[in-house]
Amino acid sequence: MNIPGWSVWIVLGLAALLQALGLVPVIRRLRGSDSAMRFKARLDLLDVIGSLLLFGGLLLGLVVAESWFWLTFAGFALMTAVYVVKGAYWLRARRPTA
Repeated sequence: MNIPGWSVWIVLGLAALLQALGLVPVIRRLRGSDSAMRFKARLDLLDVIGSLLLFGGLLLGLVVAESWFWLTFAGFALMTAVYVVKGAYWLRARRPTA
């Protein structure tokens, strides 16, 4: 089954719109006064950017040209780094204090 080219661009536009809507609460938290909340908001911002690169690179690499496929790897690397930092932050918070 062959998917028409115009439908792929609609899906790409909707994915970009969904990611942009996901940025709204993150940007609000970036303006807060609590430094810990701003740190978590920065990590969430990098996570959203990484997922946008991942899905956008995958779609552009498969539909437009394979030269755009490197964005997928960049998004995956960025998301991996963010989750490593989030995990380390979570483990540090769970460590009992003596």
